[in-house]
Amino acid sequence: MRASAEIHRSARLEQARQSIVLLKFSAVSVQASNQALRRPGARSGTIQSELCRLIGNRLADARPACRVIIEPGIQPKVRADLNVRVPDLAVTCAAWEPDEKLLREPLLVIETLSPSNKADTWANVWSYATIPSVREILVLHSAEIRGELLRREEGGSWPANPVTLGRDDMVALDAIDFVVPLAACYRTA
Repeated sequence: MRASAEIHRSARLEQARQSIVLLKFSAVSVQASNQALRRPGARSGTIQSELCRLIGNRLADARPACRVIIEPGIQPKVRADLNVRVPDLAVTCAAWEPDEKLLREPLLVIETLSPSNKADTWANVWSYATIPSVREILVLHSAEIRGELLRREEGGSWPANPVTLGRDDMVALDAIDFVVPLAACYRTA
């Protein structure tokens, strides 16, 4: 009788453990879904698609093992068990499986900032900075032709402030050997 009770207790504990794992995954999914629902308008989408095309073309020619992904799930190191972010674009050169839910080892993360999502965007940027593989973070403004670029320094730290890019500046993304005029990212916007 005692062995039967122990087996039943073990089964209940395993069910409880699986329920906790499911709840954690659900919380992550809800956070990612809520983030996706706050997406900005068409101008941000055109900036995103134009830059995706430019980067994708460059990667196809120069770094075919790498790929640019639209709105991938990325897991920062801060509260990783409950934290998934969804940037506008990210680039990785890591091997992947088609059914993976989260992007592994992003090198470059890109966000489009609109006046209505400024606080959320910058909170995400600081979360991306916790990911060891991320070398650069580019924030493009949707209300004007302007960008801000953060590049991880040699010792692994991040600069206190991003480099501000204006209409006539070049965007140099060293992580993927990519250079383009900032204005080209806004060609269809």
